[in-house]
Amino acid sequence: MTFIRLLCLLLTSLILSASLSAQPAPSKLDLAMGNIQLDKNVTSPEAFLGYPLGEWHLRHDQINFYLKTLANQSPRVSLDSAGLSHEARDQLTAVITSDKNQRNLIQILQQRSQVKQGTSQQGPLVIWLAYSIHGDEASGAHAALAFSYYLAASQEPWVKQLLEQAVVLITPSQNPDGFDRFATWANNHQGQTLVTDENHREHWQDWPTGRGNHYFADLNRDWLFLRHKESQGRVAFFHKWQPHYVGDFHEMWHNQSYFFQPGVVDRIYPLTPKANHELTEKLADFHRKALDEAKQVYFSGQLFDDFFYGKGSTYPDINGSVGVLFEQASARGQAQASANGTVTFQTGIANHFATSISSVQGAFALKQALIDYQAEFFSDKQPEDQVRSKGRLIRALNDPARRDELINLFSQHHIQFNYLTKSLFHSGQEYRPLDSIFVADNQPQQALLSALFDKRTDFKDPTFYDISTWDIESALGLNVVPNVTPDIDVLTSRPMQYHQLKLNNSAAPPWPQNSVALLVNWQQSPASGFVHQLVAKGVQVKFANQEFSLQQTQNDLTIQKKFVAGSIQIPLKQTGKSIAEVKQLTWEAATQWQVDVIATTSSANFTGIDLGSDDFITIKPVVPMIISGYGSDAFEVGEIWYHLDKKLSVPVSLVNAERINGLDLSRYTHVFMTEGHFSSMNDISARKLGQFVQNGGVIIAQKAALTWLNKRNVLTQEVQTERYYSKLFNSDGLRFSDQAAFKAKQHIGGAIVNLAVDSSHPLTFGMPNTVAVMKNKPLAFETHSAPFTVAGQYQDKLLSSGYMAQEYQRAFANKPAMIVERKGKGAIVGFADNMMFRNIWLGSDKVYANALYFIQAAP
Repeated sequence: MTFIRLLCLLLTSLILSASLSAQPAPSKLDLAMGNIQLDKNVTSPEAFLGYPLGEWHLRHDQINFYLKTLANQSPRVSLDSAGLSHEARDQLTAVITSDKNQRNLIQILQQRSQVKQGTSQQGPLVIWLAYSIHGDEASGAHAALAFSYYLAASQEPWVKQLLEQAVVLITPSQNPDGFDRFATWANNHQGQTLVTDENHREHWQDWPTGRGNHYFADLNRDWLFLRHKESQGRVAFFHKWQPHYVGDFHEMWHNQSYFFQPGVVDRIYPLTPKANHELTEKLADFHRKALDEAKQVYFSGQLFDDFFYGKGSTYPDINGSVGVLFEQASARGQAQASANGTVTFQTGIANHFATSISSVQGAFALKQALIDYQAEFFSDKQPEDQVRSKGRLIRALNDPARRDELINLFSQHHIQFNYLTKSLFHSGQEYRPLDSIFVADNQPQQALLSALFDKRTDFKDPTFYDISTWDIESALGLNVVPNVTPDIDVLTSRPMQYHQLKLNNSAAPPWPQNSVALLVNWQQSPASGFVHQLVAKGVQVKFANQEFSLQQTQNDLTIQKKFVAGSIQIPLKQTGKSIAEVKQLTWEAATQWQVDVIATTSSANFTGIDLGSDDFITIKPVVPMIISGYGSDAFEVGEIWYHLDKKLSVPVSLVNAERINGLDLSRYTHVFMTEGHFSSMNDISARKLGQFVQNGGVIIAQKAALTWLNKRNVLTQEVQTERYYSKLFNSDGLRFSDQAAFKAKQHIGGAIVNLAVDSSHPLTFGMPNTVAVMKNKPLAFETHSAPFTVAGQYQDKLLSSGYMAQEYQRAFANKPAMIVERKGKGAIVGFADNMMFRNIWLGSDKVYANALYFIQAAP
């Protein structure tokens, strides 16, 4: 049966009237597939569900159950998994190929594991179709079930030929937790009569929407950063199968039509090979033909780009595959009125089904070209034997944990690196086995490595669908020296034991009996969680308001140990606890958090304050709360929740904004406010928050929350917003055709800027003098005066990487970016930017722990 007839059969019953509200019952998606010969032993989705596919939104467990049914019934189908989601839902993929290939999957996977070595591949083509990474873009997952059934059951010659020479991987749901959140919402608000009004609750999700995962994160921005379990499993799955082609299926605004790549040609990242663009264009001919036959209008070459490598359609492009994005106008339920008529869920399923077929047909037709492209991609990236490699020397100063975060990221992306066996010196700086690594440029993943560290400020087209830069050196706060060629004997593939916790397997504390205190350098990232664990168990913990150092004897050598301001002291003599108990609790926390703890036998320090000084301040227990719900930015709320929950193990309450007026805020020590309009809060809310600060509480606010606080006189410091900065741009003589470019110039899509930091300020303890942050909003503080203190300000030449108009660069220069405003017994901490952007900005996220532990007690 021809493809066009198959598609027509799928679309025959998809006709709905275009009126706003009075609609018939949902149309039925016909999956009988007419005269196609089907394997009767394979259950169709409709037979499995007991109702037509798409009549109700499926849950993730139903999808998994159906995939398992196909695997049990068809010799063409087996299952693979990308691991569990945060809420422990299994991310299953249907592996569909011929019976013969199924029996040889171990050998096929062994062949795939050799791809990066540049060896010639003679095995089957690998096609990965992945759907619904945004949980409220549900038509993709439903189309995936229809297509899985089609490939499993169809007896058409072309399907048999495809499966003899290809392995098709189908992942219906890449965001199980958000997918179920949305399915429940859509089903709960679906009536017997369809309501297409865009204001109907079915199409207007509550906060948070199903787009994000458990922590409200956009997983289609996490392919590079790998902050979330789902992403980690998905990238591991990608490198396991090393697909030749990846289809990435989404939904977009309901007033659009249908999109497939290529995207905007001037907005392809320069490191993507030209051959990749050419193959994408050839594949597009198959999608055009399929949608033309279905009479479905579409567009390409506009709106969407192929720039940021952290997305499902672009990550393959820097890893030897060809990724293609598909976007279907969304019904966000069953049916929704749009500028192009009524958009239905059924049409979305049918369109994605159509481009699923065109994807496998196009990839199969271009099989040899795709195989050759992948082989060529890796063939020129092989290291030469017995040659000293040139590469990057990388250090996370005095913070092995942050160095290990980079190592973990490299390992998941299959980037090769080496530990150091001894210190290296470069430009007067020491790079130690403690906190440094070396990564060679010449290696199979050199393209991805270059992309991770790429910095650029000049662009052909300054329009970006997402961020314009993602330099990992800035994100992790690293010191990177390029073009280094170390001796072979200082490199090893095995990790070095870098402090006493990894050398001592004893459960008993190792510190001398005559110790008087235990000390922790605050530059260590895990020290924040370590502190919370001890304080929560009633151990007295103090932080140093100044830097200090002590002398120790090791191996008959006297060495000086330096401790930055903010470093931690645990006095061993404490009220209500024995010395042995304090040692044991500290040892347990240090072991869990892998924090290097130094014992001292004297309260006298070599330089700086002594241990009994008033400049060692006791840390109080913290009880934080995040204002969440409608009016707050779910992504940023989720980032703070993730950080406190997973990185610090601090219990935190998420409280919806509309509940603030009736809440007793005295039970909390800190209130976090993110980007947002907070329209459900009013003057009563402002008075309550103002009194909270006067009584000793701390508000930690960022971006638009600062504007809300300032307008309601909770924050005195003036904030310059987008309205202020818009006056910088001259629109005189602007032509109509120039409007898009003018708008792009005014947009800050995500640029990395440098802050000059006052390292003596408690808010920045443990941080370097210069900190890079991701800026994606035109906002800064006005020039400061008492009672404000500035912890950080934009540097005079602030742009490090990415696009930012010169007007912004001049305006932001030397403006305050981090402030603390004292009011009564408490304070307001203000950040003009998101200091933990997408939970990857480890070089600056320490400010949140500093605000929790140090600002409350700071003078």
